[in-house]
Amino acid sequence: MVPTVSLKPAGRSCWDEPLGISVHGLAPEQPVTLRAALRDEKGALFRAHARYRADDHGGLDLARAPALGGSFAGIEPMGLLWALEPERPLWRLIKRDVWTPFVVELEVLDGHEPDGGRLLARAVHERHFMAPGVRRVPVREGRVRATLFLPPGNGPFPGIIDLFGIGGGLPEYRASLLAGKGFAVMALAYYNYDDLPKDMDIIHLEYFEEAVNYLLSHPQVKGPGIGLLGISRGGELCLSMASFLKGITAAVIINGSLANVVGKLCYKDETLPPLRVNADRIRVRMIATGRASSMPMRSPNA
Repeated sequence: MVPTVSLKPAGRSCWDEPLGISVHGLAPEQPVTLRAALRDEKGALFRAHARYRADDHGGLDLARAPALGGSFAGIEPMGLLWALEPERPLWRLIKRDVWTPFVVELEVLDGHEPDGGRLLARAVHERHFMAPGVRRVPVREGRVRATLFLPPGNGPFPGIIDLFGIGGGLPEYRASLLAGKGFAVMALAYYNYDDLPKDMDIIHLEYFEEAVNYLLSHPQVKGPGIGLLGISRGGELCLSMASFLKGITAAVIINGSLANVVGKLCYKDETLPPLRVNADRIRVRMIATGRASSMPMRSPNA
């Protein structure tokens, strides 16, 4: 019997959708290595592998069988995807074009050598960022620079503004995925994009107020309020928006500061100066060869 890889759903799925991976046609208790690989839009390679042993009937289901080592260990049905690591150190896996999928290659190798075993089976799977029927609408309204993702149907849908942090630009991958869950999501740029400011030295909250009003007035967005989703500096800005602006009914903050820490925050006649960092009071904990030590962090001017 020829080994085969079975994927559920077959062929394609969304990036945030569970993917069932199983192998059939192996010898009873046969040792195998499963290997996953994908290339990002700049050609950088990401890989992961794990060692397994088939059951008494020659089957292998990653939802039931524990990995015996490799990039992860234990029962991890999605381990081959979340454990993907870049060949280039510190390179991040980021989706820049939500129209196109990441293509994942899955291989089954004989034995427990990730680079030396005989190839037994192979499968290719597309991981998409826009569910069927999701619409992508570029927004250039007044000062607002954004992309609005709308679910299938006429709505109205709950509205969300999605904000990212350091680096700026207009990341769309989170908004496009959330739209597949029934939300009208605006991925909002606020610096280092198009004709917006190139840095975050001064942030004017009126810009975000304009974005909130635009989303609330959209015929396919359900009122009377919208939600906010932000990470890092974007999370910090979500807290400021929820504090000063009307029409905000919920906010989800990921790794965001509870204070204004980057640049000046201005709204009407109020200005919040940034909370600066005292590097002399920061301590860095270093762990090496199983032993931990701590040391003060030197000031840049020391």
